[in-house]
Amino acid sequence: MADPGNRSGQVFARWVTGVTKRALLVIALCLLSGAGALYYTLSHMGINTSVVDMLSADLPFRQNDIAVMEAFPAITDSLVVVVEGPDGARNEKAAERLSQALAQDPALFPTVFYPQADPFFRRNGLLYQDTAELEALSNRLAQAQPLLISLQDDPTLRGLAALLGQAMNPALQEQGEVEAQAGLEGLAPSLRAMAEAVENLAQDPNAQLQWRDLIRGEVAKGDRGGTRQLIAVKPALDYASLAPAAPALRAIEQQIADLGLADDPSLSIRVTGEPLLLQDELASVEQGIGWVGLISFVLVSLLLAIGLRSGSLILATLITLIVGLIWTAFAAAVVVGELNLISVAFAVLFIGLSVDFGIHFCLRYQEAMGAGPQGDKAEALRLTARHIGGALTLTAVTAAIGFLSFLPTSYRGLSELGLISAMGMGIALFSNLTLLPALLSCLSAPQGVQRRPLPIAGRLDALITRHRRSVLVGAGLLALACLASLPFARFDDDPMNLRDPDSPSVAVLFDLLDDPRVQPYAAEILVPDRESAARIAAQLNTLPEVASTIWLGDYLPNDQDEKLAIIEEMGFFLSSLLFPSTAAAPPDAQESTEALASLDRSLAAAEDGPLAEAAGRLRQALADARAAGASPQAIEAALLSDLPDQLDRLAEALLAEDVDFGALPDSLIQRSEARDGRNLIQVNPAWDLRDQAARHAFVAAIRSVAPNASGPPVVITEAGRAVVVAFTQALTIAVIAISLLLLVVLRSIKDSLFVLAPLSLAALMTVAATVVLNLPFNFANIIVLPLLFGLGVAGGIHLVMRTRSSDQAAMLQSSTPRAVFFSSLTTIGSFCALALSSHRGTASMGELLTIAITFTLLSCLVVLPALLADTKARG
Repeated sequence: MADPGNRSGQVFARWVTGVTKRALLVIALCLLSGAGALYYTLSHMGINTSVVDMLSADLPFRQNDIAVMEAFPAITDSLVVVVEGPDGARNEKAAERLSQALAQDPALFPTVFYPQADPFFRRNGLLYQDTAELEALSNRLAQAQPLLISLQDDPTLRGLAALLGQAMNPALQEQGEVEAQAGLEGLAPSLRAMAEAVENLAQDPNAQLQWRDLIRGEVAKGDRGGTRQLIAVKPALDYASLAPAAPALRAIEQQIADLGLADDPSLSIRVTGEPLLLQDELASVEQGIGWVGLISFVLVSLLLAIGLRSGSLILATLITLIVGLIWTAFAAAVVVGELNLISVAFAVLFIGLSVDFGIHFCLRYQEAMGAGPQGDKAEALRLTARHIGGALTLTAVTAAIGFLSFLPTSYRGLSELGLISAMGMGIALFSNLTLLPALLSCLSAPQGVQRRPLPIAGRLDALITRHRRSVLVGAGLLALACLASLPFARFDDDPMNLRDPDSPSVAVLFDLLDDPRVQPYAAEILVPDRESAARIAAQLNTLPEVASTIWLGDYLPNDQDEKLAIIEEMGFFLSSLLFPSTAAAPPDAQESTEALASLDRSLAAAEDGPLAEAAGRLRQALADARAAGASPQAIEAALLSDLPDQLDRLAEALLAEDVDFGALPDSLIQRSEARDGRNLIQVNPAWDLRDQAARHAFVAAIRSVAPNASGPPVVITEAGRAVVVAFTQALTIAVIAISLLLLVVLRSIKDSLFVLAPLSLAALMTVAATVVLNLPFNFANIIVLPLLFGLGVAGGIHLVMRTRSSDQAAMLQSSTPRAVFFSSLTTIGSFCALALSSHRGTASMGELLTIAITFTLLSCLVVLPALLADTKARG
């Protein structure tokens, strides 16, 4: 075997010789340090799932966002508790009870915002209706006044029977007067609603007549808030835990159980919000990366078994891999402190790349064992280090350059992955030149050391040499076709698309997108004072991209004088609600039964008049309920149990007063006006901002009025732009740095171009694949192209350097192509496992890396040999 006496080779040879002489000590120190590193890592490593935090806080849009969060902590990191069900009144009561219970624990819930339970909104709520709606409500209440006033004193079956008995008096029905007929017909909606409530008893024993909707009519029916109640909760987050929102969630669940709300099958209570979204995303990443790491390890082990076919080589490589991975995690815990959604993938990257080093070392070791004196492991290891140490070092340095290319950019998420992985490259190089040879010197020599080349190597060499021009022309045409696809490549900047749609918190958020009260894509603008807020809001409302704006002044009802006059009129004919008399004693069972019979007679008497349809339906419903076993008490509860509370709410609403800034409650002010007087404007989009083009247009429009605008659409758009800029910078840095390094080490422009040309083709093919497969770049997978140059250069380096020491045919017959092939396969297997992650961002990174490394392998084993063959033919 040729034994070139290059200077660097001698250094590596002496190092490995020293390691093998002290193999047991080296192994013991490595294992002990690995155990200590593992303990430290498990106790100190954290994970941050925020996409925004992956970008530098010094960026202008981040500064604007931070300013809003500091000025309005009550609306930052909030949870939203969603209470839903078919019964609006029941939902409202459940939400009110739950909000009050949560507010009793200010240490865990510093802020609980449920406007419907706030005394201010209960008293002045009518002022926030449109004037036309308020007039319609007044007319409806005027018609229902006899019913409401009569039942106020006796809200039982007895009172209902007495009221309908008077209304159904034959003398009244025979009057034929218009007023009398209209009065009777005004009862029809109430009777139909009563019938429906009794009919529902068959399916829901807790069914109740929704007096809230009956009183308010179409105003309530058109209000989505009737069936869905939203409670905004500011929780105390435990950032020392991997689940910061867990204590708050447990407390919410406990209160739901303690209040008996979990026992109501008609109620659905769910939770969403940014802290929970991040927590669920972290759980998805943790669960996914755990399985991915295991699958990656198994796939790599299987490929090692196929490629190495030696138990001792496989065992030594895997032990080296595990120890190196622990050391890298320790370095990450010390230097970075926490992982993000991107850097958490360092483990899979390390597995694929460290095994790459191990395969090259082990196959070259096998080759040395077959060529030298049988059984002389120390000499074989020395020769292996001497021949391959330089190539491994160059590979590690170029890979590290690819990783470090993101370090100077503002994309902190990828820069941290680059830093960790770059440290990992140094650790992988050290462990494969230290621990691996130490292990190999202690394990039995591999069997069957005289390895044959790849079976197709000879045929591939002949085929590529014979058709080299066709291969190069085809590669050129393919490159041109891929270049044509570049304008269609896109970057998906919405982090919501990276989240698991099956996650409960994400599913709830998607359900809320059709609710106008929920605006996850609303922009926010911080202004100096109220006057500025009014002026800028007026400007924004003229933009076609803006649906509406909300600032503190919008909580001052308009047309207050006119509305207060209507409310005053309502208070006149409903004055008894404001001065209720003593309620009658509740009836006993006998009185309830008699009242039900009286009610039946009154309904029967009405079946020939204007109430025939409504009275007949209610009478039939009562008969069916009794036949099904419903007691008079159950029927009374279904018809009237909600009435007293709704009459009290109506009476409170009749006390509305003029509202100015001083009258607004603190719970509302702290969400719109900071203590220093700065105001917050919420800008709601007119379009669906899940569409990227619409989002960009919305951001451009509002920033033309308010350049300091912030909020989700601005952060998403600007973060995407910052990442694209970072990507461009990183790719440029990687290509230039790797090119310069190759020139310095290889000392040949031609050889450097030979290494870079296949990588450039693979990069173009990767971009084209994102277009064809509709796999856009995103915050996670955009690192692929810079990594491709850092990782893919290894194969070219090994092939070119091996060609320098022999001709091309000998190179293809050596262990180097086998090592390149199986190294790429293990890397592909590792990244393919990453594609199985349940986290969309991590999975997309694995998918694109798998595609990129596959194209790199094909380019290195087909295009690079064609270039070498053509150069030799010309030369």
